[in-house]
Amino acid sequence: MLFEPTIAGSLPKPGWLAETQKLWPKWKLEGASLDEAKRDAALIWLKEQEDAGIATVTDGEQFRTHFVHGFLESVQGIDWNLKTKMGIRNNRYVVDVPTVTGRPKRSRPVHRDEAAFCRAHTSRRLKWTLPGPMTICDTLADGHFGRRADMAMAFAEVLNEEALELEAAGCDVIQFDEPAFNVFMDQVSEWGIAALERAARGLKCTTAVHICYGYGIDANIQWKKTLGSEWRQYEAIFPAINASRIDQVSLECAASHVPISLISLLPEKTLLIGAIDVASITVETPEQVAATIAEALKHADAERIQPCTNCGMAPLPRDVAAGKLRALGAGAELARSRR
Repeated sequence: MLFEPTIAGSLPKPGWLAETQKLWPKWKLEGASLDEAKRDAALIWLKEQEDAGIATVTDGEQFRTHFVHGFLESVQGIDWNLKTKMGIRNNRYVVDVPTVTGRPKRSRPVHRDEAAFCRAHTSRRLKWTLPGPMTICDTLADGHFGRRADMAMAFAEVLNEEALELEAAGCDVIQFDEPAFNVFMDQVSEWGIAALERAARGLKCTTAVHICYGYGIDANIQWKKTLGSEWRQYEAIFPAINASRIDQVSLECAASHVPISLISLLPEKTLLIGAIDVASITVETPEQVAATIAEALKHADAERIQPCTNCGMAPLPRDVAAGKLRALGAGAELARSRR
């Protein structure tokens, strides 16, 4: 089937599970009650995605508070109490971050059991998202390695252990989220791709990388205002990504200043075309989604296009996110009917 829709990853937490419309929500429960509520939330979003016609579904990241720290919180070698001021995304904003004090090591499988739970409750293709090595390094202070490339490779080994277990639990797609790729563009070819491929080593399932300009933080909004009428950062990194062993590339196209023609730099990849604007609470029409797909068709074969969301939808109101899922599925169906 052409134009099989998927999503970038996250979906809003229900109000009974966590704070709403926040990138860093606090849980409202704890212990066994929290675990049960997370599973309930994942079931709801699996059903919502299925009903909307989403072909490759995710857990909506209902089992973690944040796409990076939610994975790292059980990884040893990070001192969460030792805070270091650090510029994030090449000093776009400065925050106090946890500090790496030793070689990272998983204290336990992080998402294996959660992935197995989701696998048991959907017959659709299941995708699981993990933070990419470069983005992890741009979220933690280095108090141990002395060289960011070395730290990235160490975290890539940890990610690989997790990814192999997720695959064994039944995940069809493992996606690494690397928003840092279009910030540290020289480092992408120097060591970013190598770290990404190390994280994906040995996987037989489909692999993906998600790259975006950042959402949900005012510093990202203000930065994007400085980028001019065309956002061409992808132009510097797509050739290296195209030469990599990663199967899919996820990027934003809807309501952004990214020239969609840049996807022509990825002739070997399946393209997850962002057709849903996650920075707006306006729900797209199926026609708008189909129009984005039509634009992508000018630069890529139909067989390689999968309509997607621009990024995660965690900060959006729940009803808006559900509406955008339905628009994505209906827009893909409309595009198929026109072939």
